[in-house]
Amino acid sequence: MAEGDNFASIPGQCLLGGNSEGERAEPASSMSWRQRAQRLQKEAHVFHYAFKHPRTPWYAKLVAVCTAGYLISPIQLIPSFIPIIGFLDDFLILFLGAKLLQRIIPADVLAECRQSAEAAEMRRREEIPSSARTAAAMVIVMAWLLLAVAASGLIAAYISH
Repeated sequence: MAEGDNFASIPGQCLLGGNSEGERAEPASSMSWRQRAQRLQKEAHVFHYAFKHPRTPWYAKLVAVCTAGYLISPIQLIPSFIPIIGFLDDFLILFLGAKLLQRIIPADVLAECRQSAEAAEMRRREEIPSSARTAAAMVIVMAWLLLAVAASGLIAAYISH
């Protein structure tokens, strides 16, 4: 992991690579999509620990539940099946929810949750070797490809009759 990727080192660090004072640890343009996705995943773990933390205010828990609820809800402002635009509202809600949570969760609680998330990530990496993660990813990709081929065959058979 690169030095700029360490979330636990800066207590007020934001979702996409800066801290709450407006400074950027790493320019967003130099981050790959994979790095952004990893940061997003880390922040999700931090907010999960914050949700479970006993000193997190009830209204912060309500914001977290509403944000997550909107993302998994089948009823949305812009349906997700619409290309590009459908995911913009999801991203906007996620971004605004994360920013709001960073402001309303006490800094010491957020710092504890960042440390807990980092420790959990280290344990996960020690428990699951990278070859097993790669094999699991390959199995999932193959399953999706087989499902896509089967669905295409069924659609072709339906259209040809």
